[in-house]
Amino acid sequence: MRSSAMEQEIRIPLDGETHLGTLGLPAQSCGLVLFAHGSGSSRLSTRNRFVADYLRREGVATLLFDLLTEVEDHTYETRFDIDLLTHRLRGATHWIRQQPAAHGLSLGYFGASTGAAAALRAAAEPGSDIRAVVSRGGRPDMAMTALPNVTAPTLLIVGGHDDVVIQLNRQAYAALRAEKELSIVPGATHLFEEPGTLEEVARQAAAWFTRHLRQAGP
Repeated sequence: MRSSAMEQEIRIPLDGETHLGTLGLPAQSCGLVLFAHGSGSSRLSTRNRFVADYLRREGVATLLFDLLTEVEDHTYETRFDIDLLTHRLRGATHWIRQQPAAHGLSLGYFGASTGAAAALRAAAEPGSDIRAVVSRGGRPDMAMTALPNVTAPTLLIVGGHDDVVIQLNRQAYAALRAEKELSIVPGATHLFEEPGTLEEVARQAAAWFTRHLRQAGP
């Protein structure tokens, strides 16, 4: 069922700083997905916003936010600090759980590039109640030691021409013990810029999230 969605700009307090975000709420939601963007990106990522818009039309609420402050984002090393990115994602997860708009919603993570490693590490934390994870062109290998502890069903999506990342995702796939799937999108490169490839990512992500978040819902 396709639903209209209301978006609102929000501010998330993390580590003494304010992180800007966009919360999108369909009229009826089967769950909420937090987006963890990749290095050098932000909540304004056109690719993640495309996927988020598709999810909302399918009845999945979305939260896109800046993992790093503007100052931090100018430091190359910080962009690849998976510990910090994971910490921020956990903080945003705790924050959204306290908001009335998210009350009772099952939560999922959508991670791109290094954000996928942060999403999987956060999902692997003891006591995590994350119900589904999707990685787009991700680096789950950067969370390798945490992967056996992930209990959330995990979908790894990789472009068919992204040879190196395909191999890294296959290694990560082998380490995952939860329900899992590795999907290789034919004709796509790392950024899914080819016609129709990002739409395929969004379609697969929506199907994965609606299936698993609805199953876990109240």
